[in-house]
Amino acid sequence: MGYADKPTAILAARCAAALWAAGTLGLAAAETPQALPGPSITRVQVKQPERSVGDWLVRMHEASRLRSYIGTFVVTSNNGGMSSARIWHACDGEQQVERVESLTGAPRSTFRRNDEVVTFLPETRVVRAEKRESLGLFPNFLKSTDGAIAEFYTARRLGADRVAGFEADVVQLAPKDSLRFGYRVWSEKKTGLVVKLQTVDLDGNVLEQAAFSELALDAPVRIDKLNQMMSATEGWRVEKADAVKTTAGAEGWQLKSAVAGFKPISCYKRPASGTPAPEGTLQWVFSDGLAAVSLFVESYDRQRHVQEGMFSSGATQTLTRRIQDWWLTAVGEVPPQTLKAFAASLERRK
Repeated sequence: MGYADKPTAILAARCAAALWAAGTLGLAAAETPQALPGPSITRVQVKQPERSVGDWLVRMHEASRLRSYIGTFVVTSNNGGMSSARIWHACDGEQQVERVESLTGAPRSTFRRNDEVVTFLPETRVVRAEKRESLGLFPNFLKSTDGAIAEFYTARRLGADRVAGFEADVVQLAPKDSLRFGYRVWSEKKTGLVVKLQTVDLDGNVLEQAAFSELALDAPVRIDKLNQMMSATEGWRVEKADAVKTTAGAEGWQLKSAVAGFKPISCYKRPASGTPAPEGTLQWVFSDGLAAVSLFVESYDRQRHVQEGMFSSGATQTLTRRIQDWWLTAVGEVPPQTLKAFAASLERRK
């Protein structure tokens, strides 16, 4: 995938973002933004013990690690975009295997086995295989395990609701500063599995919503069957992503000052189309445990890199900027000021 495709790929990840951090579906953009309806929440009078933000996230994480399910997942954004997918998720506590079949946009089937990802594109008979170290499990919340999430977010149970026929606790994850968005999470009462997720801006407006429209918990999904389908590449052209793990320092980049709460979690060099690896794109990924930011850096090309600015699609913000002889594209589900802080701090090491 060429560098120009990378922001598009990250936007496409929204339908599966609550499942894992790689995209499988495209979002159709509408010209006129429209607000999504607010949550229908039953306020409860019975006092229940409050869980901490860490308690809630661990509960959701464990549900995804221990539960198999089949469901239809739908993502809508405040610009009118909509994507949906059919998902088969199997696990045995150690191995996680998923199949995601797109129901909108170009046909594709994506399989994930732990950090291995294989995507089948039937229109071109191409299979793309790669490893994604930072995927995490559904929901993709626990990007960090050092307990720092509680420094930047609070958790509060709002009440109860029903999603896809299941009773769910509705939990508000609110940021403590203006560098990150908030979330409303619907967590299935018995298991803790996330069945609905809203990303909300600093004013409480819904930017994006992801939810199961239909769900079968503890479904008989066989890991061996999914593994067999994942390996059935005969007759397809297999393309392997040639990403090389590196460090920003080794590639000549650093941040003058850290952006509060965001820590580097991975760094890769991805060769650009038709160029040798040294001229490829650097992807430096940061996370505060809930939100993630990717910095894509490549050599400046005046023919391709013509517009600097800030762009928005649902919860995903994109900033483009020239830095000397380099071109930066910063992408993340964070407020614009967060990307601006990264761009202002990024510098070439002398």
